[in-house]
Amino acid sequence: MKILIAADGSSYTKRMLAYLAAHDEWLSPNSEFTIITVVPLVPPRAAAAFDKQVLKDYYQAEADKVFKPIRSFFQKQGIKANFETKAGNIADTIAQTAEKGRYDLLIMGSHGHGSLTKLVMGSVANKVMAHCGTPVLLIR
Repeated sequence: MKILIAADGSSYTKRMLAYLAAHDEWLSPNSEFTIITVVPLVPPRAAAAFDKQVLKDYYQAEADKVFKPIRSFFQKQGIKANFETKAGNIADTIAQTAEKGRYDLLIMGSHGHGSLTKLVMGSVANKVMAHCGTPVLLIR
C-alpha cells in the first residue's frame, strides 16, 4: 500500500503517530510511506528581499522541525519512509501531491474544530477532502 502522511508538527501529528503505533497493521513492511509537510510561502514582498537560497534554507529548516520526531518514530519501527518538503497553500499542495503520486491512502491529523468554525474559517482537512480523490484517514 502506498501511503502519504501529511504532517505539521502539531500535537495532532503526534496523535497520528500514536494511532499508527497502536495499529501496527498500518506499519507493514509492504507499505511505502511518504511524509509530506507543507510550509506556507513567505509573502512575495518579503520574499523579494531575500536570496532564493536563503528562502530555500528557511523552508527546509521549518520542515526539519516537523520531520525530526517522525524520522525517529519510523526508525524505531524499522520502516523506511520518504520525506518531502513543499512550500505553498497547505490544503491544495497536500491534495495535489496525493493525486499526482497516486497514493492509496492519505493519513492526516485533524484539529477537530466545530461546524461553525469550519463554516467561517474552513479547515485544511476539509479542503483536502474536497479536492482530493485519494481516500483520507483523519486522526483526531
